[in-house]
Amino acid sequence: MNIKFSQIEITEKEIVLDLFKEAAIKIAKMNIDHWQYWKNPPLERIEWLEEGIRNKEFYFIKNTDSTTIGMVRILKEDLLYWGKQKEKSLYIHSLVVKDKYGGKGIGKSILEQIKNEAKKSNCKYLRLDADSNNPKLCSYYEKQGFDKVGVKELPLSTNNLYQKELK
Repeated sequence: MNIKFSQIEITEKEIVLDLFKEAAIKIAKMNIDHWQYWKNPPLERIEWLEEGIRNKEFYFIKNTDSTTIGMVRILKEDLLYWGKQKEKSLYIHSLVVKDKYGGKGIGKSILEQIKNEAKKSNCKYLRLDADSNNPKLCSYYEKQGFDKVGVKELPLSTNNLYQKELK
């Protein structure tokens, strides 16, 4: 499937919140305690979202007819999860694919496109995190070639840190 990235504007914040809530409901149905705070997000999460939109880090994922099928946040630095790093990297957060588009390889395509951009920018790594309470998600990233390199404890979650070396 051909996909394209579209910059998210602050006026579209409610759409992003709806995508997070939809993902949280889907995850809850799998009996996984991950992202449940997005059902009624605390102020710190709203501020994190708004900051990312203002910094032009959030993108809608659209198909060829411009239907929104998901979203992702892409950062050049991730101090909260990774701290200061020496190696140039791109960081992926909040990768969401709408439920009705799941299982079609879209997540893999998104990761591949971000990887290609990272390579063009001479990044050494593509990095992301996954909630350790979601073993299915952790396994997914490992199958995509990411190596677990650490764990980050945060007030709302414990996250496995993953990276893929770009060659």
